[in-house]
Amino acid sequence: MRNEGCHILERAPRANRWQAIGPVATIEHFTHRIVTAGCAGPPDALERCVRVNLDLDVGELMPAILDLPDRKGQSPGVVLLHGLGSSKEQMMASIGRSLSNRGVASFAIDLPLQVRPTSGIAALAARSPITLVEQWCLAVREAHYAVRFLAGHTAIDPTRIGIAGYSLGAYLAVMVAADNPAIRAIALAAGGDLPRETPFESVVRAFVDPRRAVGQLAGRPLLMVNGRNDHHVSPDLASALYEAASDPKELLWYEGDHWPPPAVIDSTAEWLMQRLNGRRPQPRVRSRKSRTTEPTRP
Repeated sequence: MRNEGCHILERAPRANRWQAIGPVATIEHFTHRIVTAGCAGPPDALERCVRVNLDLDVGELMPAILDLPDRKGQSPGVVLLHGLGSSKEQMMASIGRSLSNRGVASFAIDLPLQVRPTSGIAALAARSPITLVEQWCLAVREAHYAVRFLAGHTAIDPTRIGIAGYSLGAYLAVMVAADNPAIRAIALAAGGDLPRETPFESVVRAFVDPRRAVGQLAGRPLLMVNGRNDHHVSPDLASALYEAASDPKELLWYEGDHWPPPAVIDSTAEWLMQRLNGRRPQPRVRSRKSRTTEPTRP
């Protein structure tokens, strides 16, 4: 059923008890309660989407955007996590749109981390490591809520849930996936290990350790896409994370900086669709230079 081009959201059932996974408190109950829903824009990129505020049961609302593809039966679904300087709207209008074209639902949320794009996680750790830890724990909790909401939606197959993160969202995606077996496929764009200059690294790694997390994916497929000229997440940091991961894993280098080109975004969406449908594809990119699934040194 549609309303002015948007899907109508139904209330999902209430679970008796949920355990929060990771460094957050126990959640006694979890309510899939839609507070507001309305059409999201721009209409050319987000015409099938609805804006959602999820009640976190702690007096907070989590803004998000949901896209349900126009198809019969239950769809696979992917949680989208943006990076610093990007937004849930940008994620939905890029990889979300590509996923929708392939019959895959997506759910993009706002992250609570307040860091300037030019500063990054290392700068926040230097200025206020306690603030970083607090915001990170909140982001982890909200990402788990997003996975639970998507898996509990009647239009989604709970056995076909993926997660895709860009930049800071890639750090978050791998940490959440390591602790959440409901996530069956993981795609990281511009992700890598922590920067070497991260202050209080031992403290930060107690909460944010991508290398440890990526080794705990327990056989679930991982795709990494990284730019050879990325000035934010250097190729050696990407290679370090890839080498710490277990199989099945794939690393795709593209010629570019931090944000992936459209062909790579489409390739990532295709990979997620195939993996969530139980297939084993090879990523396809139009540019011959950027096509590789092996962790070659740039």
